[in-house]
Amino acid sequence: MVSVVGRQPPETRPIGLISDVHGNFEALRAVLGELARLDVGRILVAGDLVLGGPAPLETWRALAAAEARCVRGLSDRALVEVDPDELEPSSLEERARFDAFVRTRRALGDLVLEQLRRLPDQLRVPLIDGSEVLLVHGSPADPTVEIGHELSEEEVVARIADDPADVIVCGATHVPHLWEIGPQRVVNVGSVGAAPEGRVAHYGVLRPSMGGPQISLDHVMY
Repeated sequence: MVSVVGRQPPETRPIGLISDVHGNFEALRAVLGELARLDVGRILVAGDLVLGGPAPLETWRALAAAEARCVRGLSDRALVEVDPDELEPSSLEERARFDAFVRTRRALGDLVLEQLRRLPDQLRVPLIDGSEVLLVHGSPADPTVEIGHELSEEEVVARIADDPADVIVCGATHVPHLWEIGPQRVVNVGSVGAAPEGRVAHYGVLRPSMGGPQISLDHVMY
């Protein structure tokens, strides 16, 4: 089972940061291989886990095997809150999305859907130097509102909404970016499974230290 909540001691080993896997198991496998090579001790996933790609159940099982700690994204929320019987697709494009939605729900089954339902919208992780990481899909102000690379610093500050976390890790936009705003850092880790560049999977690594966390963004081809 993917880790959902629970207290933990401060992290001392490198932490893998990923988001927006979207059921792309091939891309996830490539990223997990890179993170294993980098000897990460924990993997944090900023939502949008299984909907959109061809292998939702395999993706979920891989995250569970990696003991990833996940928050809920918009597509995860939709899978458990939207009743397919209430949807009426009116175009070929909508029909294709509807069919993918139904296939994903069937592939996951009731048990995994219930586990998705229980995922939190936010997760806080302490680090060895006393600082804190906040994991959220969209933003601290609203998990459904994105922090994208095109925003001004003032717009990013508004979406931080006075949250005290030292590092805010998010996704949703599929475009990686790193902001340094005063003492805080905001990291959009892009997308594992739906990067706009094509067969590229984004990831980040946070390395805790007593001098403060070091953060890098990278990618792997698959």
